[in-house]
Amino acid sequence: MTTGRIEINLAVMMGKPVIRGNRITVELILRKLAEGETENELLEDYSHLQAEDIRAAIAYGATSVAQEAVVLLSDPSGMGKP
Repeated sequence: MTTGRIEINLAVMMGKPVIRGNRITVELILRKLAEGETENELLEDYSHLQAEDIRAAIAYGATSVAQEAVVLLSDPSGMGKP
């Protein structure tokens, strides 16, 4: 499965989303950004990356979170009770 710059292939990185044509995972890019690494630092560290790849990884992460469904099985705090 390929979506724009992001590819999902069970034979590559155990099916994790990666930048198309690379073994650089979306997870790695998001973690590095969360740790404070800049886009320029990522581009220097990973010469095969392009700025568009980083933006695609961020967009993929945002879309993944937006599509999550949260199911509360119970409210242990009791805060949700009327």
